[in-house]
Amino acid sequence: MKEDTQPTWIINSDHPDVLAFAKTHSGDSNRPEKQAVALYYAVRDKIRYDPYTLNLSAHQLRASATIKRGRAWCVPKAALLAACCRAMGIAARVGFADVKNHLSTQKMRESMTTDIFYWHGYASLFLNGNWVKATPAFNIELCERFQLKPLEFDGKNDSLFHSFDLKGKQHMEYVNDRGDYSDVPLDEILATFSRYYPGVSQWQEEKNDFDADVERETASNDGGV
Repeated sequence: MKEDTQPTWIINSDHPDVLAFAKTHSGDSNRPEKQAVALYYAVRDKIRYDPYTLNLSAHQLRASATIKRGRAWCVPKAALLAACCRAMGIAARVGFADVKNHLSTQKMRESMTTDIFYWHGYASLFLNGNWVKATPAFNIELCERFQLKPLEFDGKNDSLFHSFDLKGKQHMEYVNDRGDYSDVPLDEILATFSRYYPGVSQWQEEKNDFDADVERETASNDGGV
């Protein structure tokens, strides 16, 4: 488990910006469980979810880069939560799953040409002798726009994905568990994205505005995804 407490290039828990973010947002308690919960909410809501920031370079995925940017997609947000927990001495990994009906917009779905979102990222934290999963991807404002109940985390139970929206309609569906890793398996993610998402590379070449896309999506669908 030692590797799950040490910094890596992407989960750079020793970076000054990560250390400062973790210290600032870990709360007043000395209990790791309380610190992890506080860090979860800080990463969930202070780093806005924005899939158009998708960049599969190791540099852009770094936890410190995510703090500086203030926006990120699910994988770097999971890496940031793991890095912050490691900075506080909490063992942490990054975990991945393939899901259907991932929160998205029409433009995203057209580019992806599939309703399966491969390598959806979460953090896996070692608390009270157990590994607990926490998914800090979708900030509260985004969930409210899509009429989804924000994912909560109590440090004891897994917080994985939105099964239903506020109207009881089935939303996200877990189709494949890829397991937990001590670092982001970038080569594997690159291979999958290259195979299944050939249109996604255009996001880095275009001037996309995810907030504007969300505004149009929710206005036309009355909050549906």
